[in-house]
Amino acid sequence: MDFQLPAVGEGLVEVELVRWIATPGTHVSRGQALLEVMSDKATMEVPAAFEGTVLSTTVEPGEKIQVGQVVMQYAPAETAEDVSLLLPSTRPTVVRGELSGVTAGRPTATLPRPTLPGSQAIAAPSVRHLARKLNVDLATVRGTGPGGRILLDDLTTYLQPAHTNGTGPAAPKPAAPAFDLGKPGTRTKLLGLRRKIAEHMVASKKQIPHYAYIDECDLTALVVLRGQLKGPLARQGVKLTYLPFVLKAVARALKDVPVVNSTFDEAAQEVTLHDRYHLGLAVAAPNGLLVPVIRDVDKKDIPTLARDIERLSTEARTGKVKLDDLKGSTFTVTSIGSIGGLISTPIINAPEVGILGMGKVVKRPVYDEAMQLRPADMVYFSFSFDHRVLDGAIGATFGNALFKHLANPAALLLPD
Repeated sequence: MDFQLPAVGEGLVEVELVRWIATPGTHVSRGQALLEVMSDKATMEVPAAFEGTVLSTTVEPGEKIQVGQVVMQYAPAETAEDVSLLLPSTRPTVVRGELSGVTAGRPTATLPRPTLPGSQAIAAPSVRHLARKLNVDLATVRGTGPGGRILLDDLTTYLQPAHTNGTGPAAPKPAAPAFDLGKPGTRTKLLGLRRKIAEHMVASKKQIPHYAYIDECDLTALVVLRGQLKGPLARQGVKLTYLPFVLKAVARALKDVPVVNSTFDEAAQEVTLHDRYHLGLAVAAPNGLLVPVIRDVDKKDIPTLARDIERLSTEARTGKVKLDDLKGSTFTVTSIGSIGGLISTPIINAPEVGILGMGKVVKRPVYDEAMQLRPADMVYFSFSFDHRVLDGAIGATFGNALFKHLANPAALLLPD
């Protein structure tokens, strides 16, 4: 039977096939993910509306497919005919790392199903990745999603330390999603999100005359304040980093220099200055760079911003970020400090006119106003601006406004 691409989102008529999750020979249950598609910068899985065995696929990763288009053939579970006879017999078919039972050009009498732990469980790739990191067999996990689908939340009990009278081993902490660092001697086609990122970056560099502005900022007072607040907020379940303070300071600096909080319409040759402060936060996800948007930064306090940053960053890294959370930013912040870089030259997130890159905080000696050496916590901020809209003096003015707010971090705790 034919399987047609169902509706995957309101108003979406065409998407790109990123990868096949269920390959020929795979037995799938109703609700199990078949393929992963992408629209704009959001990816989504398409679940099976049937139970049966995948026979063949009609499209390849990277191809555009439309709603209603036939993308695969399958044999329903109730079909009495031996489905292995319908599968290709010229070569072995790999099913999740195992052979499908087709050997030496001659089909076997039965089609064995995968025997990997939890292979029959209905779960997204991000859930399976986390389960492997935690050494959890998904077959033992009760799914709370539709049709028994296992969600990330269903694994939270495995993230908590044991509390049985202080005995028993603590559950391992979840590892961050691994980046694809490549494999020597291979060729990889630019597909899906990686290709979308490439197209967006090329367009930004071609259309926008970038200029870079780099300066250092003394964060000693902020480091002290964060150290005082980190413990109390952690007891409330809030992870406090430097980013909430930086975003808050950026929002106030954008109010001081409104032209930086703008977008440029290439076709109309118009600059729109925004009166809302929606800051994009670049997140390095396993499949590529995503920029979820934290809205109305100027109206939120530091703990709320910390929660928003952690939530959106986690959703971006695990592939759960919503399409609406990737739209509407007016200025973008990216941080390489957690990895270890000092200085960067970030590419502007068009149609915005500026972006801020934050390096790692380093303790080093500096001279004070009395020419006395003192230890200080210093950081480099790297700005990229659209020279069609902002001249160098405006960029420096914005940087000075940002540093002024960061020099008095306690004021960032107060409402605007």
